[in-house]
Amino acid sequence: MRFSFHHDNLVALKTDLLALYCAEDKLGEGTVFQALDRALEGLLTRLIAEEQFKGKKAQSLQIHTHGRIGPARILLLGGGPRREMQPHDLRGFAARAAKAGAAASAKQVAAVLPYTEGAVQERAAQFMAEGARLGRYRFDKYLTGDKKTPDTVEEFQIGMTSDNVESGRLEAIQRGVARGERVGAAVARARDLVNEPAAVMTPTALSEMAKQVAKEHHLEVKVLGRKECEKLGMGMYLAVAQGSEEEPRFLQLSYFPKTKVPGRKKIALVGKGVTFDSGGLSLKPSASMEDMKIDMAGAATVISAIGALAELGSPHEVHAFAACTENMPSGKAYRLGDVLTSMNGKTVEINNTDAEGRLTLGDAITYALREVKPDELFDFATLTGACMVALGPHTAGVMGSDLSLVERWLGAARLAGEEMWHLPLPEKLKEQLKSEVADMKNTGDRWGGALTAGLFLREFVGETPWVHVDLAGPASADKESGHVTKGGTGFAVATIVEYLVPRE
Repeated sequence: MRFSFHHDNLVALKTDLLALYCAEDKLGEGTVFQALDRALEGLLTRLIAEEQFKGKKAQSLQIHTHGRIGPARILLLGGGPRREMQPHDLRGFAARAAKAGAAASAKQVAAVLPYTEGAVQERAAQFMAEGARLGRYRFDKYLTGDKKTPDTVEEFQIGMTSDNVESGRLEAIQRGVARGERVGAAVARARDLVNEPAAVMTPTALSEMAKQVAKEHHLEVKVLGRKECEKLGMGMYLAVAQGSEEEPRFLQLSYFPKTKVPGRKKIALVGKGVTFDSGGLSLKPSASMEDMKIDMAGAATVISAIGALAELGSPHEVHAFAACTENMPSGKAYRLGDVLTSMNGKTVEINNTDAEGRLTLGDAITYALREVKPDELFDFATLTGACMVALGPHTAGVMGSDLSLVERWLGAARLAGEEMWHLPLPEKLKEQLKSEVADMKNTGDRWGGALTAGLFLREFVGETPWVHVDLAGPASADKESGHVTKGGTGFAVATIVEYLVPRE
């Protein structure tokens, strides 16, 4: 799909569908709406009254113009009160427009960019491009016949008023769309990786995908097998892997910016890469195991994000790591009561084999610290159901060792329009991880389970500023909403890009 820009007479624009964002408290206002209504002799105003279209969120009204004006169809999309509108809401607006166009077998879809002030204009355009790209996302690789519907949309047209293009704003809009295309493509790639069946997206297959990303974006790539990890002493990671017939793969992707700039940092991104989690000997119930192909969403996030960082030219040196494995029950599986020795020498008593993600992450964090000595370290993981209990299915839990870094990360999340919330790391809860036979246990009590998981990971971080992002809720969606489709969401890719790629 290509993007184009139009700021002349939108009433005469030849397009299959033209979408307008309609604020609840500004309904009927705006130069484009009024021009369309005049050209249609008041039809829009009459239909708004007849159909009781109020501009509320999720409301829509579509009419066919029967050749009376340029656009074949007009689509009014409610956005709620204007004062509540955020730039990232335009992702959902553009996604709804793109979906409506696809449903109508349209080749061209136009959406009018609402007027916003100053630098917000570029962000608004970025979100429009992301929404248009992600609203059309479908994982239909395994569908056949009528279930696999073709996507007809070839062009997404950004419509602008004269206010939008004054004083160089057109250039900002074009920059925003170009950035949005790249972010949207990276999010879509993360979704693809998560949505593949676990029998397809094995640790080996994921390592091959990482090599493909490296080739596309001129990254350095390193893949370690079982023997290399044994030499490094990755006792926790390899214990999780030993129950599976699938070989483990430890991945590292590295991006080096072409020029050195003031403030350049070295960043480590660590993603949980459990390609299927049965729970091991602490076997999950069948219903809880159905979607456990998503347990590598953290790895999908960092692999996809580093490609976007390279394409957009982040000024920072970035390394992405993932300890990829399955967690399976077998005669070789690690057991409750086992004592594992981690790569950094700490010993861990196992009291739940279904708390495997923190074990793989612990060794991955140690490796990242030794290999690249980062200035900042972030980990991303579908780590605990307890985080979903606390924050629901749409919000990621954020913990960290450096309050300033946590706040900067949360600021990037707000700008990217991804919901995250700061959770504490209470020292009192460390008591739950005490063991009589090892340095610590791998789980604590039921209460505060997300926090004790964070406390466990902190034991491997040392003095490096660190942020932990628990994606258990938002990594996948059980229904479609706006630019988010059912299945893998690609959550946190947009925030990583927002944090590590400054705007011009």
